[in-house]
Amino acid sequence: MTQTQTVKTFYTDNLKRGRVGGTIQNYMGFFDESNGGGLEARKAKYAEMINNYYDVVTDFYEHGWGQSFHFGPRAKGEAFEASLARTEHYLALRLGLKPGMKVLDVGCGVGGPMRSIARFSGATIEGVNNNDYQIEKVGSHSAKAGLSHLCSAFKGDFMNLKVPDATYDAAYAIEATCHAPDKVGAFGEVHRALKPGALFTGYEWCMTDKFDPNDAQHQAIKSEIEVGDSLPDIASVPETIQALEAAGFEVLEHFDAGARSDPETPWYLPLWGESTSFMGIRRGRIGRRIARRTIGGLEALGIAPKGSKAVSEMLGRGADALIAGGQAGVFTPSYFFLARKKA
Repeated sequence: MTQTQTVKTFYTDNLKRGRVGGTIQNYMGFFDESNGGGLEARKAKYAEMINNYYDVVTDFYEHGWGQSFHFGPRAKGEAFEASLARTEHYLALRLGLKPGMKVLDVGCGVGGPMRSIARFSGATIEGVNNNDYQIEKVGSHSAKAGLSHLCSAFKGDFMNLKVPDATYDAAYAIEATCHAPDKVGAFGEVHRALKPGALFTGYEWCMTDKFDPNDAQHQAIKSEIEVGDSLPDIASVPETIQALEAAGFEVLEHFDAGARSDPETPWYLPLWGESTSFMGIRRGRIGRRIARRTIGGLEALGIAPKGSKAVSEMLGRGADALIAGGQAGVFTPSYFFLARKKA
């Protein structure tokens, strides 16, 4: 797909022409402390903020990353796509998933991990998502993959799942509960929805113990990641583990999977850029630079909707901040946890 086709998809398949500019402007307002934005505003209106974000970035994500919106810490010589699949299958193995089990995908995106895990395990997976556009894509992608009998998504908020107690045999969250305004509340809802003795696992975005809140550069990295990825705040590792325990879980294991990447292929390498494939170039800095210029030109000509360039620039700054966070060791997108609801 060309850059022009991507931009056309961006507004014809998702937002009506003319709404992109208003949506991105509204989204950026949540981070403008001089005009009513800031942490408390992001927490209070997290659902609106996240919906604004995914309305305008979903097509960009799929174009550059694929259908699994997460990182995959890589082994030596491992391809990008293989690392994503292994990361997903690892969760299925740790949960002991098998046919007949009913599993909750907490914040399922467009369902890439769900389909991978369902194929691998045979389990039935239901994803919760508060974005209508992404839910529609889960349905269409799953049907095309022949997995509608195992994969589905429902409109909902992981802060208030509205499912009966003890509904699921297991649950996982892949880089999704970082969007929660209150981790104890989000994890508490998952705890309630699980059967006694069930397991909950996932990967969480965290500031590491190298993060210094008094370091201006560290704070700038954290802030740009929050803007570029629609996060109310980024928790530390201890805060994340404490939230799981406060929600009622017994934490069985936790570690930074991102730190276990091969040094030659750090978790942020796809954002930095790889020359082994066209997709690798497109995901990296050169691809983002080309996309930004192309989209800016198309917007100036009236081909792309107003606001498209602003979306591209926001995503670019977020990607640069993720790279900086990874290089400094102050941030990880892949903090693994395995927890159990006590029987």
